[in-house]
Amino acid sequence: MDRGGCQMSGGGGGGGEGSGIDRNGVITLEDLESFTEDQLSDSGNGSLEDGEAMEEEDSSDRLLHYWQEVARGHQVEVSHDMAEPIQQLSSNNHGRSNREQVPFTLLGRKEKCGELLYEKRQYEKGHWACITMHEDTYEQSICYGFMRIMRYICQQNSIGGYLGMTLPIVTVVRTNENQSVISHDVTVAYYLPAEHQAQPPQPNDNDIVIEVWPASTVYTRAFTGPTNEVTIVNQISVMAELLDSPDLCDNNSFIVAGYTNPAHSNRQNEIWFLERR
Repeated sequence: MDRGGCQMSGGGGGGGEGSGIDRNGVITLEDLESFTEDQLSDSGNGSLEDGEAMEEEDSSDRLLHYWQEVARGHQVEVSHDMAEPIQQLSSNNHGRSNREQVPFTLLGRKEKCGELLYEKRQYEKGHWACITMHEDTYEQSICYGFMRIMRYICQQNSIGGYLGMTLPIVTVVRTNENQSVISHDVTVAYYLPAEHQAQPPQPNDNDIVIEVWPASTVYTRAFTGPTNEVTIVNQISVMAELLDSPDLCDNNSFIVAGYTNPAHSNRQNEIWFLERR
């Protein structure tokens, strides 16, 4: 299986803010998009040996070498064919910091003592680019899936161009019957921007499929911090206890939605429960 140029061990958050990479080795779409060449000179990682040598390399090579050096310290391998996608995300970040949000209609909110417990939303039918990974660990599946979706967003699509970022990037996780164990089969999904919804660009990667997700009623609860198997199981348990009628929702398939760079210690996430249709 093509691992998307990414290898890692371990998982979860905890990287220092602004580091551009998760402490345990998960490089994600937003890590790469938020990175700029200015960070090459002050990375503090001893990534590049000589400033003059940097000037002799083109921009794409410098970005790739930076990421390769930083990634090696986190058990991540970034292959040479990631040079152009990294360059695409970095260059398109300038002047395009406003990322499109997946549209929804707010149906209701449940609060207690002024604290928001969860929201009920309606998401309309839409096209998503999805890839399901089957790696040895949950964290590896996420890592490899993100890298391959990133290639699709940047260039490996039927129009050969940058498609634009949307948020959240979601992962569909599956559990056993008592919701205590997460399957290593993980689906990573990216919502196509509005301009591409009518005619979604087709992926060059045969393992990425364009799916039409039906309109869905979703119960969402925000949480901060890293996402790993332990935190996700915990968030599923908390959400199930808060819902008035948890039996109305699917009980073995859930969505983790990520909104901010996972290198941030205060990462913004949501757990989604889908109401049965």
